[in-house]
This record gives sequence, C-alpha cells and structure tokens, in this order.
Amino acid sequence: MIVPTRFQAQADTVNLIFHSKTNANPESSVGLMSMGGGGPEVLVTLTTDFGKILDGIHRTKIRGGTHLATGIQIAGLALKHRQNRSQRQRIIVFVCSPITEDEKTLTTLAKKMKKNKVSIDFVVFGDLESDNTKKLEAFSQNVKGAEGSHMEVVAPGPNLLSDVLRGTPILEGEGAMNGGGTGEGGAGGDEGASAFEFGVDPSADPELAVALKMSYEEEKLRQEREKKEREEAEKDSKPNLEGIREEDEAQPLLDKKEGNDEEPKPKKEEKDDDKMDTT
Repeated sequence: MIVPTRFQAQADTVNLIFHSKTNANPESSVGLMSMGGGGPEVLVTLTTDFGKILDGIHRTKIRGGTHLATGIQIAGLALKHRQNRSQRQRIIVFVCSPITEDEKTLTTLAKKMKKNKVSIDFVVFGDLESDNTKKLEAFSQNVKGAEGSHMEVVAPGPNLLSDVLRGTPILEGEGAMNGGGTGEGGAGGDEGASAFEFGVDPSADPELAVALKMSYEEEKLRQEREKKEREEAEKDSKPNLEGIREEDEAQPLLDKKEGNDEEPKPKKEEKDDDKMDTT
C-alpha cells in the first residue's frame, strides 16, 4: 500500500480549504505560504483564483526546518494588506515537524495575534511528540478570542487528512461537531461516506483517492468557468436584443414620419373636396 507523503496530504487539504472558504463566502480570499527552508516565504498573496494556489503548491520547496513564529508573523502582515477590511483574519497552520521555538515565545506571540484580532487554527499531524502538542496547546489557549481558534490533532489512521478535517470547526465554523479530528474514530462515522465518495478506499489506494479528488475539483472549476463564460455571453447579447425591441417599438412611429407624404393623401383629398365646396 502506498501512503501519501505529508506534503501530498497538505496539498490535498489546501485544495479542500480553499473551496470550503470561497464557497461559503464568494468575497473570501485565500493565500499560501511556506515556513520551512531558509525562512518563511509568501507563495501566493490573497486571491480567489485557485489556479494561483495550485501554482504556489507546485513551487513549494521541501527543505530545512520549521520557522513557526516567524511564519505566523509574516502571515499576519500579509493579512493586513487585504482589500476588504471588513473580512475576518484567519491563519491555518499545518504542523508536522518539530517546533524549535520555546513555549514562552509562542505564548507571547499568541497574545499579540489575539490583540490584532487574528484567529489561528492548527492542523497537527505527523510528528505528534508531547513537546510539540504542549507548545501548540499553550499557543491555542492564549490566542482564542471572539472569533475562535481551533487545534486539530490528527493521529495516524486509514483516512486522508482532508477527510478527517471535514466537518471540523476549522472548515465549518463554531457550529460544527468536533468529533473525529484527534483520531480515526470520528472519521469513521460522518466521514465514512466521504472517504468512499469516489468508490475508492483511501486505505487501500491513497494515491488514487487523492488523484480522483484533485480531478474532481479541477472539473468543478472548469464547469464554474464555463458557467461564468455563458453568463457573460448572455449579458453581452442582452443589449442587442433590447436594441431590437426598441427599434421594433419605434418603427411604427418612424413609418408614420416617413410615410407622411403617402398616408395623408386621403385626408388631402377630403380637404380638397371641402375647398371645392367652398369655392
């Protein structure tokens, strides 16, 4: 059995997050950045174009260690440049490697992000050492505000990372049932059907399941693009139809104006008769 790499699991989940956020609110925008290598890098600024997100994923380089604190700070700066100031600020962080920062540094950063009204969600998988989870739990407790910040610890299991996150508060908001994020048990109930939605068991063939899911999302985007093109084509043709109606409505008046020399002839004859009578 071929198991997806941590990067493949993250790429698939980014796909899910983008469509979940933009479908919930068309004005929502999503960006992408990496926090490994020599330092964090903003790969895609806030956008509603999924093609740019895919390009950013393909340009991601897997190297070096994790710079969690610096990455969160840069993400916070990127959110300040959003076009719609009324939009809520949220950062979703994937953590699957050891964290080098100490708990005190992360706690101070968490209070700063809370002051700036930035919600931060953590998706923790892969490296589930107690030291990592302890630091992130402290961060999550100090960053929680009115908008809510959540932490999902995904233990190893047969389900895809994206399937485990479906229905969690990270994607569905505060009203979602926080059932199976910490293990495979919760994913077996509500998420069991979605894991087999393409007729493939992810535990038997994870690569095929990921490929089918990506293909489905690309086809969905293609259909949405064609729908927009049809709507734009209808808008372009609508003025022409209205113009034709106006011309039809105005045509009788034009006919009268143009036919003034012909239509009044009977009237002229009547007037001529009158004149003849008077003379």
